[in-house]
Amino acid sequence: MTIPLISGNAFRGRLRRVAEQQLSEILQYRGRLTLAAAAALRSGGSLVKTNAAPISGSRLARLRELIPLIGIFGTAGAGRIIDGCLQVGKLVPYATETAHLLGHDAPLSVQDLTQIETYSRVDDAHRHDAAATADDAAGSQLQYRLETFRAGTTFDVWLNLTSPTDLEAAFFAAVLDRYSHTATIAGRSAIGHGRLRLDVSSPTPPPTIDWQAEIAANSAEAIEALNQL
Repeated sequence: MTIPLISGNAFRGRLRRVAEQQLSEILQYRGRLTLAAAAALRSGGSLVKTNAAPISGSRLARLRELIPLIGIFGTAGAGRIIDGCLQVGKLVPYATETAHLLGHDAPLSVQDLTQIETYSRVDDAHRHDAAATADDAAGSQLQYRLETFRAGTTFDVWLNLTSPTDLEAAFFAAVLDRYSHTATIAGRSAIGHGRLRLDVSSPTPPPTIDWQAEIAANSAEAIEALNQL
C-alpha cells in the first residue's frame, strides 16, 4: 500500500521563508542586496559559474557566524554548495499503517485520512464588472480535483540541528515560534489548505542569548558578506 506523506522539503521551505523575514527585519537589507544574495537567502540560491574564488575557510566560517540562516539552512552561492546544520524529516500521518513506525496507536487507515476535493474556475470576462471585455465565446469553466488530508489529521515529524552554535540554536527556536502562529504547509493555503497546529518538544531548551542584538551588531559586515555570494 502507498502511504501518503508530506515532504520534509516543503516544511523546510516554509521555515526558511520565516527565517528570511526574521533576518530582514534585523539587518534591514531590503534594496541593498544583489539578486544572487537575495536568492541565496530566500530560496537557497543557485550554483552558477563564477570567476571569483569559491568561498571557503575563514570566509565561510565568518559568513555562517554573521548569517545564522545560512548556518542553519545552507545555500548555494559563490561557486559552491554551503551545507546547513538543519535536517528535516517527512511528515508521516498517524494511521494504522504507520503505527509500527511512530509507536502510536491510530484507529484510522490512510484511506480514511485522505479525500478528493473538487474545485472549479470560471471565466468571468462576460460579467458586467469584468476588467476586460469578453469576446463572443461563452465563458469557459475549468474543474480540477485535489487529494487532501482530512481536517484534524495528526502528523509526526522530526527536526535536528547538528552541532549548532548558540546563535543558530536561539535563532532557529525563534523561527519555530514565529512559524507556529500562522503555520501552513504545501499548496493552496489561500483557500484554506495546509493549516497546521504545532506541538513542539525538544530534549534541550534553546540558549538564552540576545540573538537579535548579536546579528544587528555586525549588520554592515553581514550585508557585505552576503553580496559576495
